[in-house]
Amino acid sequence: MRFGRSFTWLLVALLVVCTTSIAGATASGKPIVLGCPLSTAFLYGWDAERGIKLAVDEINQAGGVTFDGASHPFKVEVIDTRSLEPGVPVSEALLGVEKLILEKKADFIVGGPVRSEAAMAVMDLLNKYQKVSIVTTGVLSPGYHKRIAANYDKFKYCFRNSSEIITIGKDMIKVFNQLNSEHGLKKAFIMVQDVAHARKAGGFIAKLLKGTGKWEVLGQEIYPTGSTDFSMGLLKARRLKAEVLFIWMDMPESAILLKQWKNMKMNCVPMGFMSAAEQPNFWDATKGNCEYTIVDAVNGGNVPSTMTPWTMKFVDAYKKKWGLEPEGYGTSSSYMAVYQLKEAIEAAGTLNPDAVIKALEAQDLMGVYGRMKFAKNHQIIPSDDPEKGAAGCMFQWQDGKRVQFFPKAGATGSIILPPWMK
Repeated sequence: MRFGRSFTWLLVALLVVCTTSIAGATASGKPIVLGCPLSTAFLYGWDAERGIKLAVDEINQAGGVTFDGASHPFKVEVIDTRSLEPGVPVSEALLGVEKLILEKKADFIVGGPVRSEAAMAVMDLLNKYQKVSIVTTGVLSPGYHKRIAANYDKFKYCFRNSSEIITIGKDMIKVFNQLNSEHGLKKAFIMVQDVAHARKAGGFIAKLLKGTGKWEVLGQEIYPTGSTDFSMGLLKARRLKAEVLFIWMDMPESAILLKQWKNMKMNCVPMGFMSAAEQPNFWDATKGNCEYTIVDAVNGGNVPSTMTPWTMKFVDAYKKKWGLEPEGYGTSSSYMAVYQLKEAIEAAGTLNPDAVIKALEAQDLMGVYGRMKFAKNHQIIPSDDPEKGAAGCMFQWQDGKRVQFFPKAGATGSIILPPWMK
């Protein structure tokens, strides 16, 4: 009987010791606050928030960020800057970021602001408060990293681990040329949303296509945000015998465009940058009308693939936590930013911004979508080979699934043309 009691007390003591050790391992130090200015009512905001929170959960459960003799948990503070909403001034983003810094005591800024104009305006605030930031979603303007290169001392706090319009455009041209070489397609018609980034993108793609010497640009139609009828543009594309319908729209009404395209049995394949079409539930939302649509998801890992050993681990973890696959642009990059900061802080051994900046500049990390290494202008270095740089992602909707075909590294299939085109 005495032995039984002694053994019981021994077990209790061991459990107390073990529990204390585990608790200490999972974060005894002061939390590191990540301030996340996002446009949370839109895909590129909510998926970024989910990616960030997934990474934070994983890191905190594994013991947090270790430096200066202690383990520190990450803490996430999100504020909705509404920067993607029509008519919302840039000042809203400025106020949001300042609130994160002054009231929420953010040590770092991660995610947005999502709109390019807002992110550019916030760069001055980051300098004022000496806060290191990693932009992970939206902000496609090359002006962001050009500004860092032109005035490094002022804007050295700013990093971007996602792609930008120049790289995205070049990736799209590679796919256009693939359609030309594999399927003999050579005529494109452009349809864009009437917002600044879409109009510029349409013009940029048209210029790149003409420069290939392989493609003819037949025309361009511009549609106001919220448009629900695209039939006139589709009829024009049909009359001109378009073979690729290039679309650049971030409005959900692009689903209507694809439905009209399918119903009209257009003799062309839709392709482009469509936020609604990136999402894993888009097939059900369109009742399969999105089949054969080619979509740019910007960074690898935003759809299932075998790009790196980490890619499917991320996809599976995201699905387990949020109940669906990664949702599109801004998901994998937002997740990776937290790991990049963890490694940089531990390498620096401090939260001092200058030390963390140097650690990020020297960082060489294999991540979800390839090798994560920043150029001198603090733009992530891109590559079609994930062993050499951060890889993009283009996929096609096939039989209810998002099938990555570009780049070849990690591809899960190849391009299929609609059967009525053959």
